[in-house]
This record gives sequence, structure tokens and C-alpha cells, in this order.
Amino acid sequence: MGARDLIQILFFALVVKPLMKLLVGIRVHGKENLPTGQFILVANHASHLDTLTLLSLFPPSDLVRIRPVAAADYWTRNPIIHGLSRLLFNILPIPRSGITRTNNPLRIMTESLEEGYSLLIFPEGTRDYGEKLGPFRPGVAHLIRKFPHIPCIPVFLKNTGRILPKGQFLPVPLFVDVVVGKPIIFRRDAKLEEILELLRKKVTELSHHAD
Repeated sequence: MGARDLIQILFFALVVKPLMKLLVGIRVHGKENLPTGQFILVANHASHLDTLTLLSLFPPSDLVRIRPVAAADYWTRNPIIHGLSRLLFNILPIPRSGITRTNNPLRIMTESLEEGYSLLIFPEGTRDYGEKLGPFRPGVAHLIRKFPHIPCIPVFLKNTGRILPKGQFLPVPLFVDVVVGKPIIFRRDAKLEEILELLRKKVTELSHHAD
């Protein structure tokens, strides 16, 4: 275990988890569905709090093998933010524009999975939809097609957009409801449209259990 890993573990154990309990409070439904091995977790996206919430579900020692997929233009916009996001959250930055063969998001995520990491993915690609589920971008389907043996975990997050709306920095104290669905193993010959449709359907179904 390296120094970066140890810093992240201590940060979550001593800062993030106590702070989340104090300011927010997380109610997890379907906790038994949380994976113990490698996985691809797919969730709706309404707030920067989403990543913190999802990472908080796992033991701090597991976080060193989990990488949240994040927009490079936001999280690497200056050296300080880039350094802290890598140090404390182990983010995997991917570009949203200026994509080339070298920096292709699918290639970056593929390499990370091949290295044994698990990924947290927000397939809407933006926080603009709030809790109203937006369209899923096809990248996650391409990734699942390449790694059909890795379980895909659908998750719905409720209230994160109300607690920390886009553009705000001070959280409103409310409970976050996290609904974790059963792992999905896709067929090797599943079509991209089928994968996207099923993922979106599963996350939508989970949203009804958060009411």
C-alpha cells in the first residue's frame, strides 16, 4: 500500500464518514447487493455529493481499488484541484471534448478495468437533469460489452441534488437515500441499445423504492 492509498483511507475514515453522518445521513436500501469484488457501478447524477455518497458505502480500505469516472475539464482545471481529487478520491478523469485516439474515454476506462480497478460511472454525463433521469451516453455500454464478466451494479441516489445543488457549496442537512440494485451480468452478445435500455430501466425502477 502506497502513501496515496493510506492518505485516502485515513481521509475517509476520519473525515468523510463522520462528516457525512453529521451533516447528511445516508439510508441504504439493498446494502446486501454491494459487491465485494471488481464491479462497474452505474448511478444517476445530480450533485458533486454523489461521488462522496457512493464512496462512503464501502469500507475505507476498499477505496484504493475504486475509481470514480469524472469530467477532466472540471476536475483537472487547475493543479490544486487535480492533485487533491486524485489524492483523496482517486478520480479517473476523462475528456468531454477534444477526444483523440490517445485520450479516448473508452480506452482510459478499459485500461483502468484491466488494471483491476472498479469504476463508478454516471452515464448521464451531467448533473443538469437532477433526479429526473436523463439519457444514458453509450460509453458505458461499450465498456460493458468489453467486460461482460464484471458485474454491473445499478444505483439510484435521492436528495443529493437538494442537499448540494449545482453551483452551491454549503450543504442543506437532509437524508440521502441510496437504493442499490442487484448485480447485472450481461450476455456477451448483448447489443449496445439493449444494455443502455436495461441499465436505464433498472435505475428508474430503483428510484421508485426511494420514495
